[in-house]
Amino acid sequence: MKNTILLLWVLALTACGPKFNPEITVDDLKENIYYLASDSLQGRKSGEPGGFLAAEYIRQKFETAGLQLLYDNGFQPFSLVADAELGDGNSLTVGNTSFEAKTDFLPYAFSANSTVEAMLVFAGYGMEVDRDSLKWNDFLGVDVAGKWMLVLQGDPDLENPNSPYLEFSTERAKALTASDKTAAGIILVAGPDFNEKDELSSLFFDKNSSRFDMPVLQVTRKVANEMLAGTGETIESLENRMKEEHRGFNLEVTTSVKATVNVQLKEKETRNVVAMLPGWDETLKDEVVVIGAHYDHLGMGGPGSGSRAVDTIAVHNGADDNASGVAAVIQLAEKMAAEKANKRSLIFVVFGAEEMGLVGSKAFVNDPPVASEKMVAMFNFDMVGRLDTTTNALSVSGTKTSVETEEILNDLNPGFELAFSSEGIGPSDHASFYLQNIPVFFFSTGAHPDYHTPKDDAELINYEGEKKVLDYAAAVIEDVTNRDRKLTFQEAGSKFQRSRGGRFKVTFGIMPDYAGLEKRGMRIDAVTKGKPADKAGMQRGDIITAIEGKKVSNIYDYMSRLQTLEAGERISVDIIRDNKETVLIVQL
Repeated sequence: MKNTILLLWVLALTACGPKFNPEITVDDLKENIYYLASDSLQGRKSGEPGGFLAAEYIRQKFETAGLQLLYDNGFQPFSLVADAELGDGNSLTVGNTSFEAKTDFLPYAFSANSTVEAMLVFAGYGMEVDRDSLKWNDFLGVDVAGKWMLVLQGDPDLENPNSPYLEFSTERAKALTASDKTAAGIILVAGPDFNEKDELSSLFFDKNSSRFDMPVLQVTRKVANEMLAGTGETIESLENRMKEEHRGFNLEVTTSVKATVNVQLKEKETRNVVAMLPGWDETLKDEVVVIGAHYDHLGMGGPGSGSRAVDTIAVHNGADDNASGVAAVIQLAEKMAAEKANKRSLIFVVFGAEEMGLVGSKAFVNDPPVASEKMVAMFNFDMVGRLDTTTNALSVSGTKTSVETEEILNDLNPGFELAFSSEGIGPSDHASFYLQNIPVFFFSTGAHPDYHTPKDDAELINYEGEKKVLDYAAAVIEDVTNRDRKLTFQEAGSKFQRSRGGRFKVTFGIMPDYAGLEKRGMRIDAVTKGKPADKAGMQRGDIITAIEGKKVSNIYDYMSRLQTLEAGERISVDIIRDNKETVLIVQL
């Protein structure tokens, strides 16, 4: 009821006031940002009431400006998996002793929902590594098929933040190894070196909805030591032994373990807000310039939300990230709707679920209101509210995605210290458009200590600075929209983002689906020309299900498989294309 009253108040206020101010003003920026970043919107989390209120507000602004609302009266709905929670019936029994969910054990969100009763094998860190001089094997002389694997969290080089084992030490990587070895399930436990307090991590959704076909649990050391009873060992002693000997280790245990897992992934609907200003030129009006920003943020924060204040549950207002960008789109829409000077058509879009993995912009390009071939450029505004008055620095990314971009930006620069980044791939919604061979402009005033914390509030925005950014951006948009010839697209950087460690010795040259929306395998969102995947005939939309006969269900599986490959190898890749299974041979 409170949210309904607030929405009615907002709409009434808009209707009773002047139609709109066609100029970009500090007062209008404040009005928009203070509302979007207010506590009443509870951090604008995708699929939550505050997110819907923000979308309604933005649609009303577009309609008042006289824009043509697209899709369903301005809303493009889409679904996403937003969270995970324990269902009924989660249980764990070791021998004759039962333990409590949340206190003694907790499943992972990517666990299968099933019941398994089996014997147990302690398998060290649960790793099998054979890469050049880097070797580690916790499975020598033991068969874990049909048994539970009990493994330590972390890796043998815990003190090293750049440990060479990092890629093999994630929970998903260890679960994939267990699956490859046909284990019945995997149980992870933190040794004292990994977590002195012996605390369970929270059940959180890691923004990928794919799941394993076996149960994946974490337990406290108290529970793990109960599993090891009768062996003369404890988790503490085993961790010390492996640290001292620096080698893999395993131990067969006669204990029987029974577990039932029921984790419910919560699917929610959210929406993009989309409107058009038709162009006036009969020759050019079918071409489109897209102007966008994401409106979602982190809600109340907490584990798995993306908040950098992981222990704080509080409203994350997201004034700069990204109420500032939404206010930019609203102001530009009002200005350009009043002027009606655009030869090409303009589409204004605010995206939902950017913080969940660019889900909204992917939904837009997968079901666009006009063919992507008609989109001549995309302008993205993400965090444009903290211009540093000392440096006057403005970041623009995607500057090599067209031949003409940097010349336009330099010619129209009113005095910013411009920092160019050439690549089209980046951590915001413009990346989804670059993958469609569309030139992109990504404006940002940069990160700051308040980023992804509850301190990103409206009173900290540099409103005069944002107005200067938007006056400049408007001039650039008008140039691109009204020039006789459209921009000349060119590839600027790979369409595949390398892993954080950069340790892969080979690359396919693809852009994977990071959100894991495809359940049959890992979908390919883009293929880079001239790279191994392209030469093998892979296409955008193909679904990889296996590499060298080993299954691939998601991006985590894909990266784990990639780590085992060598340059020069010819490998088989199972794919699904148009609902038909086939095999491609890839030369690395």
